[in-house]
Amino acid sequence: MKVVIDEDKCVGAGQCVMAAAEVFDQRDEDGIVVLLDAAPPESRRAPVEDAAVRCPALAIEVLP
Repeated sequence: MKVVIDEDKCVGAGQCVMAAAEVFDQRDEDGIVVLLDAAPPESRRAPVEDAAVRCPALAIEVLP
């Protein structure tokens, strides 16, 4: 699995961090998403996909 984020779309809602803190974080200065692991293991697929669904700006894409 590969995770791609679009920082330009991110609105800093933090839903991704609440869903998958081991994969996503937020910058302190503006709350924009920080990708901690662009290729997380399959065991993290469910929370990563949940984060993508929760994102109000649709800034997260999960690829096979």
